[in-house]
Amino acid sequence: MAVSYKEIGLVNTVDMFKKAMDGGYAVPAYNFNNMEQLQAIILACAETKSPLILQVSSGARKYANQTLLRYMAEGAVEYAKELGGEIPIALHLDHGDTFELCKSCIETGFSSVMIDGSHHPYEKNVELTAQVVEYAHKYDVTVEGELGVLAGIEDDVVAEKSTYTKPEEVEDFVGKTGVDSLAISIGTSHGANKFKPEQCTKNEDGVFVPPPLKFDILQEIENILPGFPIVLHGSSSVPMDLVNIINKYGGEIKDAVGIPEEQLRKAASSAVCKINIDSDGRLAMTAAIRETLAEQPSVFDPRKYLGPAREALKELYKHKIINVLGSENKG
Repeated sequence: MAVSYKEIGLVNTVDMFKKAMDGGYAVPAYNFNNMEQLQAIILACAETKSPLILQVSSGARKYANQTLLRYMAEGAVEYAKELGGEIPIALHLDHGDTFELCKSCIETGFSSVMIDGSHHPYEKNVELTAQVVEYAHKYDVTVEGELGVLAGIEDDVVAEKSTYTKPEEVEDFVGKTGVDSLAISIGTSHGANKFKPEQCTKNEDGVFVPPPLKFDILQEIENILPGFPIVLHGSSSVPMDLVNIINKYGGEIKDAVGIPEEQLRKAASSAVCKINIDSDGRLAMTAAIRETLAEQPSVFDPRKYLGPAREALKELYKHKIINVLGSENKG
């Protein structure tokens, strides 16, 4: 193997998830594509002493370059130490769709990979997931599988309709594949436009409220697989203040609806021990950049608009850690 994640100072997710389930919180899984995002994530987690899963999608890996990403992850570990927060950090492939991609990530220092075979027929999903698990476990790398389909768009992942996870399949799937954690579909969705307006109700302030998460499905899965780590994808809350700032300064984000944070907090107190958040970070950065450029039109130094964007992202992630995921001081 070219490089082991242990040489970089990373950890896999086994102890992370056990502690999260015992403590009734969820570990933040934050996606990054560039230096400013990575800085914001490390700052937020070091300042709150939260464990952390750094997530890289297939699209992000292409964008940033796999070699640079490996050294960025190593730098992130050292940066966290510099900040006085020697927190556990995992580097995770988000939505890997082929054995070859997962293998490549394992060989370039990832400590955890997701193989998403949910778009395949069930038996093919089992076969592909088991193949990745067999390879990954040779190197003590943890594997996340997925049952059920989330609607929406996230990089290369596109699905028009959600398919809820079938509780009757989870025990068979976990038993046959040997996965270390399972991503399920209970009503979350990828992207900023998670629901159509007709799927929502309006509250007294005229704000769209999405249908509640299917906690009955989650409970049934917990009963079938007690103590098994569950993952939620598509869990951004799409804060309307950020959407409004973007639209105020020339953006065109319409019908944006996210997952209410109180529902995510409820999920985090269950077997859900990893919650993925990507779109909220994109919104925070975009809002800060648009506002800076609109109010300071003479600015052309990227540091002058990426700096405020990094700060906005850090504050958003600290809020999630403290008020939503409950992972503060758990590192």
